[in-house]
Amino acid sequence: MIDFEGKKVLITGGSRGIGASCVKLFSSLNAFVVFTYRRNAEAADSLIKSLHKVDKIVPAHINFKKPDEAEKRINGLVTKYNGFDILINNAGIWTYGEADAISVEDWDMMMTVNMTSMFLCSKAVIPNMKLKRYGKIINIASTAGQRGEAFHSHYAASKGGMISYTKSLAAELGIFNINVNCVAPGWVLTDMNVEVFADKEYQETERLNIPLKRIAEPEDIAGPVVFLASNFARHITGEVLNVNGGSVLCG
Repeated sequence: MIDFEGKKVLITGGSRGIGASCVKLFSSLNAFVVFTYRRNAEAADSLIKSLHKVDKIVPAHINFKKPDEAEKRINGLVTKYNGFDILINNAGIWTYGEADAISVEDWDMMMTVNMTSMFLCSKAVIPNMKLKRYGKIINIASTAGQRGEAFHSHYAASKGGMISYTKSLAAELGIFNINVNCVAPGWVLTDMNVEVFADKEYQETERLNIPLKRIAEPEDIAGPVVFLASNFARHITGEVLNVNGGSVLCG
């Protein structure tokens, strides 16, 4: 049985969607969880109250669109809690953009939220993990980072960068018993996809294109994340775990 009693977990973007499901699952497995959120304090508070573990779940307001401010806040959390055993880099955005119409500002914002946040959080937790010679870093990438995605090239580029960063850290940090892996979801029924799935015909088309004939729920992603954070995956590092119902068969 997986049990994270005594482990401290930091989850970015944890107030909704995949992040919230990770908060719930790690909490149910006895971890102490700190999660970041950017906009919705009410959702963060509601999540904590619903789990009835106010003393073991801590929300932290951090806006990764402001990296200098975010770095100070992340470093403060690492200092306050004397490091983290597990880091889930989940915070991210997904926006539409034709390749010849994406602005520099849109490109920079995508890289800042999706990649710089991962870099800042990883950089902050690694020193303590090295000292303890233990750590798990799991980055939430995307199938778009493996195969590309038309009209979302900036998003695909950011997720591809996450995958390369994951493999680089895995090679660098393995000697310290730190595992670094990716989970790459396909379509997931989260707030991020509400607009695109407002077209129910399109949603049904996408569902039928998936071999398992279902679109993932956030819980379908949280389970593999917990697996990679557990000792069951102690000999797995530098890997991309696809969670897409068989829609993209690449690793």
